[in-house]
Amino acid sequence: MVRCAGAASVKRILIVRTSAIGDVVFASPLAAAIRRSHPDAYIAWLVEPGIDALIAHDPAIDARILWSKAEWARLWRERRFGELWRCVCALRGELRSHRFDTVLDLQGLLKSGILAWLAGARTRIGLGSRESSQWLMTRVVPRGGDIARISSEYLHLAEQIGLDTDDFLPTLHVSPDAEARAQALLAEHGLTPGRYAVFAAFTTRPQKHWFEDAWQTLAPKLAERTGLTPVLLGGPADAEAAARIAAGAPGLVNLVGRTKLPEAAALVRGAGLLVGVDTGLTHMGIAFATPTVAIFGSTCPYTNTGRTNARVIWLGLQCSPCKRRPTCGGAYTCLRDITPDRVLDEVAEALAA
Repeated sequence: MVRCAGAASVKRILIVRTSAIGDVVFASPLAAAIRRSHPDAYIAWLVEPGIDALIAHDPAIDARILWSKAEWARLWRERRFGELWRCVCALRGELRSHRFDTVLDLQGLLKSGILAWLAGARTRIGLGSRESSQWLMTRVVPRGGDIARISSEYLHLAEQIGLDTDDFLPTLHVSPDAEARAQALLAEHGLTPGRYAVFAAFTTRPQKHWFEDAWQTLAPKLAERTGLTPVLLGGPADAEAAARIAAGAPGLVNLVGRTKLPEAAALVRGAGLLVGVDTGLTHMGIAFATPTVAIFGSTCPYTNTGRTNARVIWLGLQCSPCKRRPTCGGAYTCLRDITPDRVLDEVAEALAA
């Protein structure tokens, strides 16, 4: 059980996991595990603006505290150190006003360690702390667990600190307002919940992307076999690639750049299917228990999704996972060799489940 020095079980707990979308999704079961173990606890989460939408309606979380990393970085670049110091002091004051007993640093980096230390809690537990952040912690839990299982490192942390880990799977919640906005967007294209398939084709690195022609081949075949209309989601930076995919996939609905995170989450929750690469939207599909097929190549964060209606395709080539250091000269064979027909086979399994 989580304990603070010289006191009974902890009552005021701060979770530090400021980014990114997928990582916050993976960490999402932790708040509920704390709530089950300490029903009367006060639980807060330190997170970056925008990403906080993922946890805004989690009934296990009492407060969100925002850390504007982008603003701090801008002030540093502009050498406006006085303003930056005032921002640091303001966040420190806000954190300490909550009187936290314990901080759980899920990132284990120097920046997250500093944020945890600013909170002033007597107990600071870091997950795999490195970059010297271990010296800011009162306890470090080495990363561990079954790496094939989704959310494994957070499950491992929860076990190590004595939390109730029953039903430890990613879980998200959507606000009624976001649901209404998503429904209106669907209505523009004559779509209804359960009758469309989300394509989550975009992420941060090319070695994680399935090929555009593969999406174009998959779209009409999937529509024919399942009766689901493909709907492409992504951010403004993905607009050009989305337009190319849509141009070669008649019938596909391109909503890239038209949703913020809450609406995208609502669309994922209401989908009859999600097919995606290693990106936050794909992990959200598993969190919402939407039938999901995840396509992994240069990365493989998990093969065990914890859900019968979620499937992972990963070829396990000798060079994979290469993560940020591909050795194939841009061939990305680990993804090219995943065919649309293979994806359709997995789709059938996910829908049958």
